[in-house]
Amino acid sequence: MTTARELADDLLAVAMDADPVMATLMGVPGRDDKLPDPSAEADREVCRRAEGIAELARSGEDDPVTRAVVVQQAVALARRADANLIEHTHAEGLNAPVALLLNALPLIRPADDRAGRAYLTRLSGFPRYLEALAHRQRGSSRRPVAHLVAAAVARLDRYLAEDADPLAIPLRDTALAAECAVLLETSVRPAFARYRDFLRTEIAPRGRSADEPGLCWLTGGGELYADLIGMYTTTDHTAEQLHRIGLDLIEALDREYEEIGARVFGPIPADRVRARLLDDPALRWATAEEMLVLAEETIARAERAAGDWFGTVPAARCAVAAVPESDAPNAPLAYYLDPALDGSRPGTYFVNTHQAEQRDRFSAEATAFHEGVPGHHFQIALAQQLTDLPLLRRFASIEAYLEGWALYTERLADEMGLYSSDVARLGMLSADSLRAARLVVDTGIHALRWTRQQAVDYLRAHAVMPDVDIFSEVDRYIENPAQALSYMVGRLEIQRLRGEAERRLGDRFDIRAFHDLVLGGGPLPMAVLADVVDRWCDSAG
Repeated sequence: MTTARELADDLLAVAMDADPVMATLMGVPGRDDKLPDPSAEADREVCRRAEGIAELARSGEDDPVTRAVVVQQAVALARRADANLIEHTHAEGLNAPVALLLNALPLIRPADDRAGRAYLTRLSGFPRYLEALAHRQRGSSRRPVAHLVAAAVARLDRYLAEDADPLAIPLRDTALAAECAVLLETSVRPAFARYRDFLRTEIAPRGRSADEPGLCWLTGGGELYADLIGMYTTTDHTAEQLHRIGLDLIEALDREYEEIGARVFGPIPADRVRARLLDDPALRWATAEEMLVLAEETIARAERAAGDWFGTVPAARCAVAAVPESDAPNAPLAYYLDPALDGSRPGTYFVNTHQAEQRDRFSAEATAFHEGVPGHHFQIALAQQLTDLPLLRRFASIEAYLEGWALYTERLADEMGLYSSDVARLGMLSADSLRAARLVVDTGIHALRWTRQQAVDYLRAHAVMPDVDIFSEVDRYIENPAQALSYMVGRLEIQRLRGEAERRLGDRFDIRAFHDLVLGGGPLPMAVLADVVDRWCDSAG
């Protein structure tokens, strides 16, 4: 019988074959010369292989946690491939294939000339890749959202207008670097120009309006959305249940706005607290440099305090950098990029400094805790150190766990005394408002037939964000359905598990041990994490 570890390795191979660029960024060898296969046939093969591994994982008895992770990840991989989002997703970087590659490839740093040669081979595949992608999108019955096709065209226009091509990554050998420059000029950039023209002339004219942005407007979209909810949240919540949870959370947050807001602005209603946060020019950034300095200081403060709350901390510190200028207009407010396994790239918290004067200061600390320390950086860097686990367990893409943990740490940071002021705590509440509003807006768009403007209006009323971020957020939900639900669903479950452990263990509850437990097994589906915590409580009792 195939062991759980062997099945985990087999599934990781399927995932890396499907996304060889991610394999390179993770430091998994063997695919550095390849691009993804965008064909429907390739997706069907991914489904076949993943479903076969899931079936084998269900039948064994060794290492039940690894088997549960293999089943969940195999089903998720099959669902993602079967979703066919590639056919109508163009602008949002987490799903849109071209945007994803233009964001990811500049991060590669070949370790030697052999890796540099593999990178050139990968570049040489772009004309074939883009032609195959256009073929699939041309033949699809799914109509994309028109304004997001226009955004993708604008993104390619920016790339093609750049004097310094971001795909011309540092190569040690000068001959390889010269060859790379020629390849980009004569083959890669013309291929991108052809694909841009294809989007402009063939895809944009048949796009949906912003009044029909959700999956519910596509044939079979309701069933697809339900599948994606299960994949991203690892729960059986329905869209309607999540919509109601979000509405209730938004209502409860008003009381916290009034309590903390009274210490900053005096006794005013919650909506006026949010309005003051948005309207006060003193709470905007003056320069991009200020944003980066505060991010670095916040990360350093959290690193100094971590030992009192975690028994184990990552060996490597969290780096801080600005989002590249070419990506910034369509990039989120901030994000974290995993460290490479081989140490060639540190874990990095990226801050979007685009239009800094329109972005708020008050949410900066909560965002740094979420993306950096003790959020994504702690979880991901610690997972990479779990060398006794199969690689799949260390890298499992379980959004409810990954994003739930990061959101949990925003509140944990307040327990740790890390927020520098009540204004920063209001930033923590604004982050909560956004994640609660995501439950309302994402389900509104994809299940309840909301227009884009309805989503924008709801965020304007309840999430403390400037329009530049609101528009980006809503477009993210449109092209990455259900992913935004994972944050609050995961956090609520981690908080529930902690509360249950505190109740059961009483004075024997150790917060450092709890956090080490949650982070010590790699990413887990919510039900599996609940079993792990339950067994821990039994053994500690």
